[in-house]
Amino acid sequence: MQGNVEQDFRSGFVAFIGRPNAGKSTLLNAIMGKKIAITSNTAQTTRHRFRAVLTTDSYQMVIVDTPGIHKPHDALGEELNISAENALLDVDVACMLIDSSKSIGRGDEWVANLLNKVHATKICVLTKTDLISQEKLETQLASAEKLTDWDGIVALSAKTKSGVDSFIELASSYLVQGPKWFPDDMETDLSEEVMVAEFIREKILREFHDEVPHSIGVAVEQMEYVRKKNLMRIFATIYVERESQKGIIIGHKGAAIREIGIQARADLEQLLSCRVFLDLSVKCKRNWRRDANQIRRFGYGE
Repeated sequence: MQGNVEQDFRSGFVAFIGRPNAGKSTLLNAIMGKKIAITSNTAQTTRHRFRAVLTTDSYQMVIVDTPGIHKPHDALGEELNISAENALLDVDVACMLIDSSKSIGRGDEWVANLLNKVHATKICVLTKTDLISQEKLETQLASAEKLTDWDGIVALSAKTKSGVDSFIELASSYLVQGPKWFPDDMETDLSEEVMVAEFIREKILREFHDEVPHSIGVAVEQMEYVRKKNLMRIFATIYVERESQKGIIIGHKGAAIREIGIQARADLEQLLSCRVFLDLSVKCKRNWRRDANQIRRFGYGE
């Protein structure tokens, strides 16, 4: 991290928190103008707490993306909740994202109660406004206002970009004079290996939806850059919890895993700015979501 304070330069840490599928990662990508966090319609897509860095001439906003807070059913779920709650420690702005297309309920109230324990500026962000009418939005805004004592509230659609600039302006207005914590050209603190694993997992989530999503873990075993060919050779293993799930991922005559590889490689070539050779294998690791050591091997949780 850098620590040089420039006159009139502002900086700070902004945490995104909310229930699963609230749109945290989609908003983060919209803010950054590129794909950094994976997205899917599957709940609990995000498993890593990581930081994205938006640097302008006048400020640096470090955005902390978190897993969705939910009622845990295994050790992985517990670790993800802990990771999300810890993200609220020592941040300057805490943003609670709420899916405006769904009724505000007890789960949202529980997340809002977490915010009452922190001293950060509190912003409520109603997402996915492209899915609802103006009348419905006004009802949701009225309900959201009652959750806690907000310092600001904004409604937006990360998909259409409507309201995204307003959110950036609001969040950045609460930054105070401070240093550039990260280099100008740094956009995330995720390692390349973790981003590669996550991009592969995203394709599995999108391909199989509810068949195997939470049973999937991806580990990058090796990455080797071949300079003469401008080629990155990547060897990764997809882990499942049951032998029967291996067949689903591999597919008939390898068709499914081949399609996963094709889709992932397209994203990875953009991410790495070179050609990619991607070798995927599938292994069974029974009940890995209940194994704290395996959870940490995948880099999930704290």
